[in-house]
Amino acid sequence: MCIVCGCSDNQEAPAAVQVNPASGDLHFGAGTARFSVPGMSQARAIKLETDILGANNRVAAHNRAHFEAHGVTALNLVSSPGSGKTTLLCATIDALKAGAPGLHMAVIEGDQQTSFDADRIRTTGAPAIQINTGKGCHLDAPMVAEAFARLLTHHGHGHGHEQNHGHEHHHHHDDDSAHSLLFIENVGNLVCPAVWDLGEAAKVAILSVTEGEDKPLKYPDMFAAASLMVLNKIDLLPHVRFDMARCIELARRVNPVIEVIQLSATTGDGMDAWLHWLDHQLGHHHHA
Repeated sequence: MCIVCGCSDNQEAPAAVQVNPASGDLHFGAGTARFSVPGMSQARAIKLETDILGANNRVAAHNRAHFEAHGVTALNLVSSPGSGKTTLLCATIDALKAGAPGLHMAVIEGDQQTSFDADRIRTTGAPAIQINTGKGCHLDAPMVAEAFARLLTHHGHGHGHEQNHGHEHHHHHDDDSAHSLLFIENVGNLVCPAVWDLGEAAKVAILSVTEGEDKPLKYPDMFAAASLMVLNKIDLLPHVRFDMARCIELARRVNPVIEVIQLSATTGDGMDAWLHWLDHQLGHHHHA
């Protein structure tokens, strides 16, 4: 697991592995920590995970309060590389600019290297801050906190709800014009971002029909954590083998309450359902 980055005990610890006697298949997530690190006991791995995620989650709680104070609904978009996240975001921003011109939008872009995606977002006119993680495989709450602070500084994303000596003024907004959408496009990865709370109102898992309908079972933690599964690129269904009904059934086996939207960011089919879901989130961001 990414959070334990090679630290080890002084003595070699046996790998936590389960062997299927019939096939010889190996399962390194069968121990109490649910992951294995060379040279590290399961107890040490659990302790390290608890410490690191605990520190992250304290910042995430601050982010959540900060977003609330500024009337911001933050959404954490997660997927494997190539699912169409950035294309969907650009189409979404264009549609909302036309249909909800008073709505403020901004994007935090996560990638290992380059600002390609943030540059694409900026062409829509929406402010974007790029986060490059280097060798990191996910965004964390401190990264998002710093990026959001830069949005406030450089783009006035807070709409007048400024900090007062380090403490935010908390307001419930009745005027929709005071609400904002913050899209956080996570690093392309269906494993690590599942456990990292960024302070978002919801995780949205984007799965393209070119990836295969078995992904919810192969990456169950991500789909269990997501509030919504967007099945993207449905315009390609005639050209791929993808069992839509089975994909939805598997997602609901992992997460019985997950919502599902089918769309094509390229043709616009199904975008209305996505925009309606976003509108619903804006109306309930303070309850998230």
